[in-house]
Amino acid sequence: MKVLRFITISALLVFSIASCGKEEQEQPLETSTVTDVDGNTYNTVKIGGKWWMTENLKTKRLADGSELNFVPIFANDTIWANASLPSYTFLNDSIYGCLYNQAAVQSVKQLAPEGWHVATDEDWKALELAIGMAEEETEKLAWRGTNQAELLLPLYSEGWPTNSVPFGNDKYKMRILPAGCRLFNGIPSINGTTAFFWTSTLNGSEGYYRYIDSKKKTIFRQHTHAQYGMSIRCVKD
Repeated sequence: MKVLRFITISALLVFSIASCGKEEQEQPLETSTVTDVDGNTYNTVKIGGKWWMTENLKTKRLADGSELNFVPIFANDTIWANASLPSYTFLNDSIYGCLYNQAAVQSVKQLAPEGWHVATDEDWKALELAIGMAEEETEKLAWRGTNQAELLLPLYSEGWPTNSVPFGNDKYKMRILPAGCRLFNGIPSINGTTAFFWTSTLNGSEGYYRYIDSKKKTIFRQHTHAQYGMSIRCVKD
């Protein structure tokens, strides 16, 4: 009887521990919203202790209400290439948000909603670490990690090509979509297979960025020409 009782108690302990682990693993992420100066409301999520927008920024004004310089996506390429003012463009802002140059990112009048900031390179590295990228990988340039891009894409990679390699699982509710970019020479690159995100961190005159591709499960890190137009995600101060 004692043996049977011991086995029963042991089994209950194992079941209890397993159940607790399962509950912890399935605990939902904290979510909220934030509104920008234009009145756009964004969903947000807390990952690794930081609050992130789960949608691309689409404001057309700076925090003080002044308008950004608008260059239509199919305007003469040289207009974008020579734009020295904080500028933006878009293909479909309701879906993809806007693409901004680094002048907009670095504006002293602030592009992000009050109490928020354009994600820094360190913010992105903290996010990558929180979703499972090895710390030494976060510090590298070029393609890094294992399958972290999949964790940031919508479920079944909705909105991406049907043959997309990252098979998104929406685990972190980030819903990254293929907004593409605008090249430094003004040529749009909006073929629906890539996503580019500026950070506010500079390397000389260039800005650090992240790049996700429909053919890769990993995340690209590098710095490049400030005249590129890229999407932006903001993080709470």
